[in-house]
Amino acid sequence: MSKKRGLSLEEKREKMLQIFYESQDFFLLKELEKLGPKKGVITQSVKDVVQSLVDDDLVLKDKIGTSVYFWSLPSTAGNQLRNAYQKLESELQSSQKRFAELVYQCNELKRGREESDEREDALGELTALELKYKELKEEMGQFADNDPAAFESMKKAIEVAHASANRWTDNIFTLRQWCSNNFPQAKEQLENLYTEVGITDDFDYLELAPAVPLSIVGDQMLENNT
Repeated sequence: MSKKRGLSLEEKREKMLQIFYESQDFFLLKELEKLGPKKGVITQSVKDVVQSLVDDDLVLKDKIGTSVYFWSLPSTAGNQLRNAYQKLESELQSSQKRFAELVYQCNELKRGREESDEREDALGELTALELKYKELKEEMGQFADNDPAAFESMKKAIEVAHASANRWTDNIFTLRQWCSNNFPQAKEQLENLYTEVGITDDFDYLELAPAVPLSIVGDQMLENNT
């Protein structure tokens, strides 16, 4: 024997609406929970089903004192359908108006673009100009390193690096002097250590070479390319 199929949510909604339409009365939730099973809607589902009807404006509810009452009339569903129809009708009219505007704009854009020998020549010239622009842009990219802003940025970076290197050189000289003052008996061992790490007699502060003007660099590159 096959098991009886339970009601779907839509079927439960229809059954609960029948309770309201048949009586056209006001109900408390606990009253609906008692009436629901008589229509095949289990007590545990009544609250959620009724709330879904309230959310869709098919059932109205209001708090009177400390109690919440629910009610619905056959006209309630009709009013909701009429409101939905009016909304859809308004959206349809707006869409039709927008469609007409787009068709008009499309026709206006097509005007003057009809196929002709002049148009083909203009399109060919445009393609050639776009190709030339691409070639010039790629050529300019090869000289990006000579950009005045990039050159100035590199110049400042070199100055910062030069100052940092000389600051560390000064720290090394200070450390050597401190070691000589505090460990005079280890002079020979310290000198060997300095030599091993690359601190020789010619170790000194760095001098910053004068910057070469950008114009001279550009002229040299042009001479090399010719």
